Amino acid sequence: MSVSPGLREVLARRIAGEIILSSKPGSTMRKWRELFALSQISLSETMGLSSSVVSDYESGRRKSPGAKFIRRFVLSLLQIDEGKGSRFIREFAKLTSSPSMAVVDLREFPIPVRVEYLCKAIGGEVVACKEKYVKEVNGYTVIDSRKAVEAYSGSEYAQLFGASTERALVFTNVEVGCLPMMIVRVSSLKPRIIVFHKTVPDEEAIRIAEYEQIPLIYSTAPSVEQLVKSLRKLYRIALRVKLGRRRVRPPPKISA
Repeated sequence: MSVSPGLREVLARRIAGEIILSSKPGSTMRKWRELFALSQISLSETMGLSSSVVSDYESGRRKSPGAKFIRRFVLSLLQIDEGKGSRFIREFAKLTSSPSMAVVDLREFPIPVRVEYLCKAIGGEVVACKEKYVKEVNGYTVIDSRKAVEAYSGSEYAQLFGASTERALVFTNVEVGCLPMMIVRVSSLKPRIIVFHKTVPDEEAIRIAEYEQIPLIYSTAPSVEQLVKSLRKLYRIALRVKLGRRRVRPPPKISA
């Protein structure tokens, strides 16, 4: 039984990050291998290495592993577990579930970015509050709406805003067209704009957006990965503009 790519990626990042930040990366590698109930031999076979290599890293006989080795190590852990039905991946997901898992990407722009540029980058069209003039946003948060509903309480909702509410909240994985807008409706914190990815806002969502006077944008980006990639590119453009290395101009329109 497979697991969602998002769940797999979140766990992979957690494991890799813990190893990288550990003062004893070898011991941390051993901890995760044992949590997955794997022997050095079975893990090394999947990695295509001698078991002595894994042993040397875990014991500290080798220097700290590089990023490529850690990636290989983590992906092998997950690959073996998925071959056995993803038992440990699912269990760890339950134990490590937190509001942060609902956030796909969150960034503050180095300089304010014009909303029209953001729309062009993500293939966005304003579908509510077209007359509401919002010139710029200072950042964005990409949110898995299903996980947000499951994970967030009212007080935790503030985590979506990063350093500022002057941002775009971009909702992905929207199952019910008005649900993200209902979350915004009951919160005292309001974003500058809201984006629905790949789900056309329904009449109720548009009604709430109009009531709250928050422009609502529909994004046609082909995938969440492409959506995030385009937003990060917009971030890099803003950074180069701030550093004086690029003239201000809109990014290329997102390609299907």
